[in-house]
Amino acid sequence: MVRKRQTATNPRQNTPDFQIPKEEQLRLIEQTGILNKVSDREPRANSRSTPPRASKENDDDGEYPLAEEIFSATTLLIPMSFLLLLMYILIHFQYGQEPSWGVISDRMLSSVPILAIFIFYTNRYKHTRWLQASFFVLSVASGIRMIYHVNYSNWQVNMQQCPPLATIWVYTIVQLDLGPAVLALSVVGLWVWWTGARLVFN
Repeated sequence: MVRKRQTATNPRQNTPDFQIPKEEQLRLIEQTGILNKVSDREPRANSRSTPPRASKENDDDGEYPLAEEIFSATTLLIPMSFLLLLMYILIHFQYGQEPSWGVISDRMLSSVPILAIFIFYTNRYKHTRWLQASFFVLSVASGIRMIYHVNYSNWQVNMQQCPPLATIWVYTIVQLDLGPAVLALSVVGLWVWWTGARLVFN
């Protein structure tokens, strides 16, 4: 009875071990393609884990240039706005009139937003050739027109148009490269010499 129980409880002792050779194992693995599936899952797992970081980096890269553009435009807008205000005040004293702060504030409130949009978009593309050419033409036109008004127009036209023209003239010269800026000033100077216009009055 004991022997029968032993044989019954241990049937695996009499069965021979079944082993697959290594070459056969490798052949079966290559046929099933298990390794390829595992290698395909690893890049997917990495891609699932990396997008949050990549998206944050892309967001940072997208935010910083815009912040820099706003900061650069603000650093130009502040002095140009003060220049416009100074021109409004000086043109009043030029014709012996007391500056009306109500009129000046109304003109500044209507001019500064337009100036801010103009500075923001032109400052973004100031290094392009077409915008440098536009700055050159605008600089020559605004400079000649301002000097023309000072010499030949009445005081009401001068008080309305000369401050914005002076601000645009200075801004375009600042944004131009050195060579085109010198050339634009030279063109205005030649026009003043040719027409006999004056900038200083006794």
